[in-house]
Amino acid sequence: MQETRWAQAWMTIGLLWFLLAIAVAPTNKLYQQGLVATLWLPALMFAWTARARLAELLDKQRWVYLPLLGLMVWSLISLSWTNVEEPGREAKRLLYIGVFLLFFPVFANARPERVIRVMQWGGMGLALTALAAMVKFYLINGNVWYARVEGLGELAHPILGGYVIGLAAVWLVHWVPRDRWLQAAWAFALGLLGVFVVLSQSRGAALALFLTLLAMPIWCRNRRSRIIAVSALTVAMLAFWFLEPLVLARGVSYRPQILMASLQMIAEHPWQGLGLGGAYRVFADGIYFDHAHNLFTHVAIELGVPGLILWCAAWIAILYQAWKARETLYGQGVIGIWLFSSLAMQFDAASLTGTPRAEWFISWLPVGLAGVLVWARADSGACDKISRSS
Repeated sequence: MQETRWAQAWMTIGLLWFLLAIAVAPTNKLYQQGLVATLWLPALMFAWTARARLAELLDKQRWVYLPLLGLMVWSLISLSWTNVEEPGREAKRLLYIGVFLLFFPVFANARPERVIRVMQWGGMGLALTALAAMVKFYLINGNVWYARVEGLGELAHPILGGYVIGLAAVWLVHWVPRDRWLQAAWAFALGLLGVFVVLSQSRGAALALFLTLLAMPIWCRNRRSRIIAVSALTVAMLAFWFLEPLVLARGVSYRPQILMASLQMIAEHPWQGLGLGGAYRVFADGIYFDHAHNLFTHVAIELGVPGLILWCAAWIAILYQAWKARETLYGQGVIGIWLFSSLAMQFDAASLTGTPRAEWFISWLPVGLAGVLVWARADSGACDKISRSS
């Protein structure tokens, strides 16, 4: 059933909604409602007909999904001691995450090129939103050129916008269309995404993007990846040369102090943590911060060392699975997305199990994409079909 034209169109709209509506939906509530209608509902409807694919996935990637299952179970157990007012809502969010991860193997149905195609269009769409955001911020609102640009919609924050737009640049640079006119649009989109990241002055996003592009030749052993790495190094040097005062003006933004205070909070509740969704504030250098600014310490604060171990086990297993598929176009893209996300998590990530939001792009989107790696490995030419059909 999931192979019918209307089903594929429905799920394509769902993935595009996830990728683009984060920047264009007027409210987060509407964004979530759209996901329920176009992504979660078809995933549940077609899961039974895709059960053979799902069984194959669970068998071949058990070391990704067993830790994730353990994390979900431990999270539910932690609701017995959390200080959150509505534990049922936290449990519902776990269900949403599970269905989100279910969507990708159901949608792909052993054809990774489907995911690549939608991600290409999603990346170009995000580039247009970046252009619209820059026009609005600088030309319409009249901000000075050195002000930190903000994205649109739920990306109306320099840091969150920088991370989502930076990640879009990563998957676009890996998944290049072959048609000439699409390549021109791709190059223009990639330039817009890069300019937005620089103008957002999000040092975490810029550093994650720079290091990911610089490391590309490790898994993409071709001439294009080496050119990209050299270009990234050149652009980074020029950007630092011209924008050095802006880069250094904010110092380290209390990140070392926040890290040390977070470690102290973990030491106070090392095994149980505060519980899923537990409210906390980090007190560092005489200032209260709303979160740990690091996804790994955030997980440990909420879910203790057991939760951190389970999350790290799943996250490392994703890299292992992607590395085994590094000869494929799809595997290379997932490695790049994984590396960018891993770096981004170190500086500003504030949530793992919250409602769908910008943070999902660097946490659950890589996990979802990893659910298609099985078939990328099985057919090393599968992803290249996108080059002939784009």
